[in-house]
Amino acid sequence: MIMPRGSDQLLLPVNPLFIAFTLAVAFGVNLLPLGRQPAMPDLLAVALVFWNVHQPRRVGVGVAFVFGLLMDVHQGALLGQHALAYTLLSFLAITIHRRLLWFGVAEQTLQIFPLFFGAHAVALLVRLVAGDMFPGWWMLLAPVLEALLWPLATWLLLAPQRRPPDPDQNRPL
Repeated sequence: MIMPRGSDQLLLPVNPLFIAFTLAVAFGVNLLPLGRQPAMPDLLAVALVFWNVHQPRRVGVGVAFVFGLLMDVHQGALLGQHALAYTLLSFLAITIHRRLLWFGVAEQTLQIFPLFFGAHAVALLVRLVAGDMFPGWWMLLAPVLEALLWPLATWLLLAPQRRPPDPDQNRPL
């Protein structure tokens, strides 16, 4: 069996409750009242992209759209701003998920960055068209921080799926 270069071991199947739990925790962290900081990374976007890449059949564009609407309602933003950004982000992540898994985590970080940057650019464009003010150049730091969180998210979210090392002379895997 040909395995992608980025994975050095086989993973156990993911528990759907774990996916729901991680998305709920990321959504809850986004709901924390930390103030309106343009450079704040969007942890829900990181979790959505991670699960779009690793489990595209379970977490798709529809889930991203619902979470986007919930973020719009929470932040009092233009209804559909986050929904459009998350939907586009999820679509692009699902589009490249097969290619992305062939790379190591560092290379994945470089390839995920344009997705996060594009999602923030779409959200900014919607805000500016709606008549909101430009939040400042600090907002360019958010996609960089989200891309830098990718290795940590990969390590944390794949941890329950890793098999304990169990060498056996009779099994090749």
